[in-house]
Amino acid sequence: MNPDAGLLVGLPPILDARVETLILGSFPSPASLAARQYYAHRQNQFWRLLGVLLGEPLVDLDYAEKQRVLLNHRIGIWDVYRCCTRQGALDSAIQAADPNDFSRLVTRTPCLWRVCFNGKTSGKFERWFRQQGYDTCILPSSSPAFTLSFERKVELWRESGLNHPAGR
Repeated sequence: MNPDAGLLVGLPPILDARVETLILGSFPSPASLAARQYYAHRQNQFWRLLGVLLGEPLVDLDYAEKQRVLLNHRIGIWDVYRCCTRQGALDSAIQAADPNDFSRLVTRTPCLWRVCFNGKTSGKFERWFRQQGYDTCILPSSSPAFTLSFERKVELWRESGLNHPAGR
């Protein structure tokens, strides 16, 4: 039996040298893996939340334009897990997970000072990033499975300072 049978491999990061804030999710949903796009599931509120905070029509843009707008706001996206096995889309079903190599962030993103975690699963890595000297915050998940109202999520995401990426 192939030990890698069913192994899912995540997406490359959306980063450049100007990124000051990195938002880390757990692992792409099946819809995101199929589309090769972060937060591709139409019910995920990620693009809508960031659009409200940044004053940008992110939900109306194509994926390449979404990436450009994020990078212009000095925000990057990645996931904590490089690969895993999982049945379905829930974080609770993630197994045999291998973390991404975050050690290269220092050279790839010299302006990075804040790391935000999109939900509790990715938030398990908060301590490591804090110990590396980054400001950190754990955000309520943008997933539709996390049933907090959209308005409350906006409030909590706004409290993180994401609408002021250069606000250090």
